[in-house]
Amino acid sequence: MKNRWESRPEPGPGQAQLYWHVLMRDQPQVCALAAVARQRLAAFAGLHLTPERWLHLSVLRVGLAGEIPQAGLEAMVTHARERLRPAGPVTATLGPVLYRPEAIALEVGPGGVLDPVRAAIRAAAGAAGLGPPAAGPGPAAEPWVPHVTVAYSTEDQPADPVIAALGRELPAGQITIDSVSLVAQHGPEREWAWQPLVTIPLRAQPAPVTAPSPSGSSRPA
Repeated sequence: MKNRWESRPEPGPGQAQLYWHVLMRDQPQVCALAAVARQRLAAFAGLHLTPERWLHLSVLRVGLAGEIPQAGLEAMVTHARERLRPAGPVTATLGPVLYRPEAIALEVGPGGVLDPVRAAIRAAAGAAGLGPPAAGPGPAAEPWVPHVTVAYSTEDQPADPVIAALGRELPAGQITIDSVSLVAQHGPEREWAWQPLVTIPLRAQPAPVTAPSPSGSSRPA
């Protein structure tokens, strides 16, 4: 494993990164599995453990808050609300454990279950002129693997002892993802000075009911 923060650019004093996240602090199953991971990994000085309050699933990095005009930010949120209007709560599963060069995470699946939510957020950012476009020409991007990071590596170290301590599977469980939040991450990542700005619930809204008019055409009921 390698040091996540050895050369990672981070916001300076007074700056904040904007991210769309699914916050997991109200998900008992996620918090319980993260607690198991923290217990098993406590002996490793080269790991930084995610605080329970800020367990999260990253959906999209938007950019530095100071470089985004307020009108663009408001437009992105408005577009996100509109595009997420048809989305209902998402049932997902936790596990297996993912070992990445810089971090240890719990995969959230099955594959593709959160793609519509991410697509809606990306489209909202693109419509407001922020973040990556919803789609475009060029080589395909690396597949998105939703995950909840439980620990970050703070030094170069062998992975085998970490894998032996934590294992590759934790007790599987289901979670219900029912909201997505725009979060300002102030200062260095490890300080966890996070500020949720907007939370959009995932509650599918029915389409307007239409009724036939006397002439045979349809109009809203």
